[in-house]
Order: sequence, then structure tokens, then C-alpha cells
Amino acid sequence: MALTKQIMGSSLLERSFFVPSTPSSFQLSQTRFLVPFDNQKVVRVKKLAKFPVAAISEDLVKGSSSSSSSSSSSSTSSVSSEKPVKFKVRAVITVRNKIKEDFKETIVKHIDAITDRIGRNVVLELVSTEIDPKTKAAKKSSEAVLKDWSKKSNVKAERVNYTAEFIVDSSFGEPGAITVTNKHQKEFFLESITIEGFASGPVHFPCNSWVQASKDLPGKRIFFSNKPYLPGDTPAGLRLLREKELRNLRGDGKGVRKLSDRIYDYDIYNDLGNPDKGNDLARPNLGGSDMYPYPRRCRTGREPSDTDMYAESRVEKPLPMYVPRDERFEESKQNTFSVKRLKAVLHNLIPGLKASLSANNQDFNEFKDVDGLYSEGLLIKWGLQDDMLKKIPFVSKIQESSQGLLKYDTPKIISKDKFAWLRDDEFARQAIAGVNPVNIESLKVFPPVSKLDPEIYGPPESALKEEHILSQLNGMTVREAIKENKLFIIDYHDIFLPFLEGINALDGRKSYATRTIFFLTPRDTLRPVAIELSLPPAGPSSRSKRVVTPPVDATTNWIWQLAKAHVCSNDAGVHQLVNHWLRTHACMEPFILAAHRQLSAMHPIFKLLDPHMRYTLEINALARQSLINADGVIENCFTPGRYAMEISSAAYKDIWRFDMDSLPADLIRRGMAVPDPTEPHGLKLILEDYPYAADGLLIWSAIEDWVRTYVNHYYPHSSLICNDKELQSWYSESINVGHADLRHESWWPTLNNSEDLVSILSILIWNASAQHAALNFGQYPYGGYVPNRPPLMRRLIPEESDPEYASFLADPQKYFLNALPSLLQASKFMAVVDTLSTHSPDEEYLGERQQPSIWSGDAEIIEAFYDFSAKIGQIEKVIDSRNLDRNLRNRCGAGVLPYELLAPSSEPGVTCRGVPNSVST
Repeated sequence: MALTKQIMGSSLLERSFFVPSTPSSFQLSQTRFLVPFDNQKVVRVKKLAKFPVAAISEDLVKGSSSSSSSSSSSSTSSVSSEKPVKFKVRAVITVRNKIKEDFKETIVKHIDAITDRIGRNVVLELVSTEIDPKTKAAKKSSEAVLKDWSKKSNVKAERVNYTAEFIVDSSFGEPGAITVTNKHQKEFFLESITIEGFASGPVHFPCNSWVQASKDLPGKRIFFSNKPYLPGDTPAGLRLLREKELRNLRGDGKGVRKLSDRIYDYDIYNDLGNPDKGNDLARPNLGGSDMYPYPRRCRTGREPSDTDMYAESRVEKPLPMYVPRDERFEESKQNTFSVKRLKAVLHNLIPGLKASLSANNQDFNEFKDVDGLYSEGLLIKWGLQDDMLKKIPFVSKIQESSQGLLKYDTPKIISKDKFAWLRDDEFARQAIAGVNPVNIESLKVFPPVSKLDPEIYGPPESALKEEHILSQLNGMTVREAIKENKLFIIDYHDIFLPFLEGINALDGRKSYATRTIFFLTPRDTLRPVAIELSLPPAGPSSRSKRVVTPPVDATTNWIWQLAKAHVCSNDAGVHQLVNHWLRTHACMEPFILAAHRQLSAMHPIFKLLDPHMRYTLEINALARQSLINADGVIENCFTPGRYAMEISSAAYKDIWRFDMDSLPADLIRRGMAVPDPTEPHGLKLILEDYPYAADGLLIWSAIEDWVRTYVNHYYPHSSLICNDKELQSWYSESINVGHADLRHESWWPTLNNSEDLVSILSILIWNASAQHAALNFGQYPYGGYVPNRPPLMRRLIPEESDPEYASFLADPQKYFLNALPSLLQASKFMAVVDTLSTHSPDEEYLGERQQPSIWSGDAEIIEAFYDFSAKIGQIEKVIDSRNLDRNLRNRCGAGVLPYELLAPSSEPGVTCRGVPNSVST
């Protein structure tokens, strides 16, 4: 605690420029402050009030000589009978500069530097926590001007400190807020303000916000100090400001949002299609209907399209989509995305040119064609550097290697063992330690049974029979294997089958609805023992279901490889559309919108959630613009095509449950764990060497412990939670507005006591950090080698009666590769997942915070956060040691990738590790 107080600045008082350390100039006794005048006389002021008293001497504003004399001679009179004594206190304002400015920004910056000298400047005003008894309003300081803006306008440092001086008097009380007015032409990023000169020590205002010019956003910006307050504890001087700031953030739900706005509001997903460009780009609106339920997204207020009044008009790149100004990527993140987008353009352009040169060259025909993406470099190979590069902007950002331009990095999956992806044990291992380890379930019923309507989708019974797998069970019967928890399943039958007729009618798309059965071997590794491939029933006697088992000869080996590829294609679609996008992106957005609308920045729960909401609205807006939109990356690169977001909507309706997003609840629901109060996390894993679950439980418990400490600190009694109007409004709005289509579901957790709140917050933080990391940052390391994890398939597996069967027998390798994405599709997909798998230089990882010692003014909470951070560091060491344990064969062995996706820290770039605080890619 002593360390925390020192870090928070309590010891800074002794070193302050404004507070002389010699006893003769500043003495603090139990009952009096001694504050020196410029003329070295001493004013004695009784310490009757609880507020900090200004202790700055050299710039003291003198009162009249008579009042000074009276004050000097009346040392024993009470403060109330004296005229308040005025002092100057200083603010240190930290502004973050833009690293790179365009020509227009540079010109405006110079204009602001000139006009700052003639009164078009930045003005600040302190607001006390107390009410002035005369005015019945909050006490305020004099207005202060930010000094030396023009002098420091050419400073190239990332952060520039400015100062301002306020005049306050001895009855001012404690500063609780500060207002900022920007009279310049240009916005600036205000990182923090520290007020020095109060006897209690520095007062910190973490801001981290863009302050717009008054011409763009009239009125004063409000920033609160780092001291948290529940609504009922808000000091009288701050109550109106607390309410006003929330009203500003909510807006009125009208009008088109400007990029400079700070308004958080809701809308449905009615901007994914582009009907104005043709019916083939029209898409159903998601949200607000029984047919297509969906979470709400951030409202932009754009006009409707010309051809469909219910569809919002599109904003196409490079024009930006609206998100509230402070939700936009900061510059270092933006630069990373710009470079990655540029790489993607080049990666897409080059294969496009290659395809145009030879119509027969659009497919991978040999495995060396795939390898060439990493080894040869497409530009060098085709000798097109000079003429083509001149036509591409900003090429100077890309460094040319000596061997070729913009070669893809070798994905980790083939970096240790080039042929690992072909093996059954690796196929199975990725189900529990790959990029999508959250769909495997313990098999409880065999054969599996569909829950779909048999009138529409045919008999619910599976084609899987005991004879298909019996020889693979090491002498056990199916019943015995189920009883001993030896059988597992990944079942994509019900989520894909309703859409297969439409998908398979698309040009160049072919898919099954798959089920895969795994057996747990005595070495605690999984082995696939059967794959069921289902198609929509074409008639009463049609063979719509097919079972493929492990190979016994050359022909069945290639059929087995094709079956596994179709499973991976299903898996890639569910991973991207349901587990990654829906669960960790779209379902988080309503909670973020509601937090900004209903929780004040001074609310302790907002302070807790703040780092876990960073950048999510921006990345979701970018997704609507380029990834999940009609003819976007997801539709182009994944099997479902134009039906992709309809599948996501169906999963929201039938599968997603907020209460099941707790890791322990999810593991128990999938039968991968059973409750066990004697175990450290209250449950026991059925499959002990399940890397995602084993590492995830460590992080889940650390998050839950930290949240419980935090919640119990501010809510020692349940009544405080029930009576917290901001907290209850946040949770209620998140459900009833943000998740309006599911608001009547009985599974929503209640919010009546501290354990309810701990559970809700732990789920949100887990989803934003570790769950997202586990699903996101392995996309290129595992999916960057397309044969390992094809995002789409273009051919079904031929039957002996099919015309294609002869070509399959003649050249099975070519048939297999031609079934995978084309060169253009693969290149586009690889470029995008490379981008999404990249950590930016300004990434903030779990256990880290901006301004870690002053984000809260509560010393006990700062101490608890450092404990949480230390625990995260210990977890990383445990994970590292597990990856060296040869007994854990699903993460350690010859050519086996270590499981690091939940290792908390990472360097920038594509690392296949690192747990950022928030969903930002």
C-alpha cells in the first residue's frame, strides 16, 4: 500500500515546485495551515473544512492591504469570519501529438499557433465537488488559458506538456471536474491533466479523448478526476455535470452523425447490403425481426438507400464509417492497419494479374504452387515490379526483400513440420488446441440426432452406425466408450443443413453439413474415427447422408483427406461467423454502447470496463464496411457466401446464450468438464490435456478474482447494487435495447447482488480479452496454409457413379487442390487473416492499463490491480512450462505447435500468442 501511495503521487507533494519543503515556508500541524505570502508574511488558517487547501505561495494573489493586515492580525478568528484567501494552482496538461500530418493538417496547425496568441486558445476551468451557498451552483475557479501553445507547436515529441494557472480560494474545496474549451480550428488529443498545488497532493484527470474545436462541437468538454463515485455518492458540485455528460453521449437519436460526434446510439444491421448496385447485392436486415434476430450496432444515421427505404446507404472505403470520435483507432494502430491493407491490395492485385495472364492458372494444381506463395514471391516471379508498382500508391511503405516482394510469411502450422496437417492426430489436436477449440463436445448420444424439423430436413437420425467406429475403439463398445468419456463430437449438421441448398447453388461453392467423431486414445490424444457428410434430401429415396471412415488404401486415403477438408471448411465458417464475429464482436457491442450511455466516466464499473471496450466499435464498423458486407471478404472467402450472415443470425437465435459465455459454464454445457467443488476452478476437465480449457481456466479465475475484489470494494451490500440507477440502467438497456430480439429469454442473468455482478462482468471481460484472443490470433498461423484449413470448398467428394470420379482417380492430388479455394481466393483470405492476426505496437494486454497508477483515485484498487497483473504474469510462466511438458502431447512433441494463444503477452506482429484487453482485430 505504501508503494501504491507513492506511485499515486502522495509523496509528490514534498517534491512539488509549488510547495516549498523547508519548515519555515510551509508547516502543517494538526490544526493549522501556514501559507506564505509574497511579502513573506504568514496567514494562519484554521483547518475546519475537509477539503484540500491550496498551498502555492509565489503567485499568491494579494487582497487589499487592509484585508491582508486584518488576516495577519486575526490568527485566532474562524475561517467563516475571514475573507477567503486566493491562491494560484497549476495544471500540467499532456497533449499527444500526431506522428504524421497531411498538408492540410500542417497548415491548420500553423494557423492555430498564430491565432492562439490573439485569444483563439484553449481555455480550462476547475469545478469543485462543493456547492457555492450563494449561487447554489458548483464552485468554479477562474478560467485559465493553456500556455505556450504557439511556442511548442513545432515540437516533434509524441507527448507535449503544457501548463495553465487557476485562481482558487481557500474555500474552494476539492476539484472534481475540469472543463475544456478548444477555440482552435483543429481537434487535439488530450491525454491527461494533473493539478498541482492542493495540500492533499496532485489531482489527476485521465482524459484520453479528442477535444473538438468549438466550431465543430459547441460547448465545454467535461472531464472528471480519477476518483470514482457511485451515483448516490456523487458530490453535490458534480451531480449536474455527471448527468449532463451522459445526456451529451446519448444524443437524441436523430440526424446523420458527423465524424467529430461523440454520440452512442443503437441501430439494426441494415447496412450490409448495397441494393442500389443491384439485387444481387441486396441482403436482409439483421435485427428487429423474428426471422433475422441480431444484436444492435452503433447508429450512424445515414440516409436510406435509393432503392430500399429500409436499407441504410453505404459508405465505401476509403471513406470512414462513423463511430464516436474516441472509439477510432489511435495513430499507431491506424498505421498498422494501413500497411496491412496495402499489403492486402498488393496480394490481391498480383494473383489477379497472374490469373488474367493464363486462364488455366487460377487453381492450385500442385502443392508447390501453394509453397510458392511463401518461397518465391509473386512479383519477382513475374517480373512486374517496376511498371506495376508505379501504379500503386504508398509503395514506399513496403520493403522489398532480396528474394521477392511481399512474400507471405510461412504459417506456423508448417514451420515445424511441413506435413503435420496431413496427419489425423494433428487434425484432431487442432480441435482442442487450434484456432477454434470451442465446438468439440463429449458424445452422450449415439447415433447423434438432429433437432431440425423432419418435415423440412428429413429424418433426424444420423447415418452413423456402431459398425463404422467399432474397430477404432481399442476393443471397447460404443456404450462403454461413451460411459468412460472416450468419445467426442464436432457437430455442424444442424447449423449448415438449412442453408446447403442455397450454398451449393452458388457458383464455385460446395459444402456438406458435417459431423466428426473422435476417440480419446490411451495417450490422451484424439483420433478421428468417422466423418458424416450430409446434403439436403433431394427426395424420399435419395442418399443424402454419407459416412467416411479412416483410409485402408490409396483411394480411400484421398477420400478421407477430402472429407477432413470439408470438416475444416465447416469449422472455418462456424469459427468466423459464430464464435469469433458473433460472440466476441457483435454481442459485445450493445454492452459497450450502453456503458457509454448509462455509466458515468466516474462510475467505478465504467472504470473497470474501460480498457476492455477499446477499439471494438471501430473494428466492428470496419467489419460492416469490408468484411461481413455483401460481396465482402467473408462472402468471397468462406463457403456460405451470400448466406454467411444469415447463418450468424440463426446461431444468435438458436445457439448463443450470454450465461453460457462463462468459460466454466461453456465447458460443462459441452460435457468437456463436470462440476467438482474439490478442484481449483470448481470443475474437473474430462480431457485433462485440453490446452484451451486448461490455460483458459487459469485466466478465467484470475479475472473473476480481480472482478470480485473490485465489486466487493464498492458494493459491500447487495442493496447498493439494486439501488445503483446507472448500473441497473446499463444492464437493462444492454438487454432490452441492445439485445432486444432476445430480451424475453429466461436465461438472462439477474442483477440483484454482488455475485450476479461479478459473473456478468467476468463474462464480458473474458469475452473481450482471452476468448477473443484464443479465436483470433491463430487465424494466420493455422489458416495461412490453406490446405490445412480451407475456408471454402468448391467440389463435393465424388461417388463412383459420378462423371468426376475418373478424373479423381487419375489425379487425386489435382482434384484435392482444385477443390480448395482458387489462387485469388486463397491470396485474399491469407492477406485478411494476416491482418486480423497482427498485434499492433500500441496493444494493451491483460494485466496492463494506460496510466496504471492513476486510472483510479482509489489506492486499494490500484494495489489490487497490481496483484491481478502479477497473477497474469505468473499464469504466463505456467503456460510456458506446460508447453515444455512432454507428457502433454497436445502441446508438446516433435513438430507440435506449443499452445500459446492464451499466453498473455506478445511482441507486435503475427505471433500466435498474446491476450489484449479488448476486441480490436
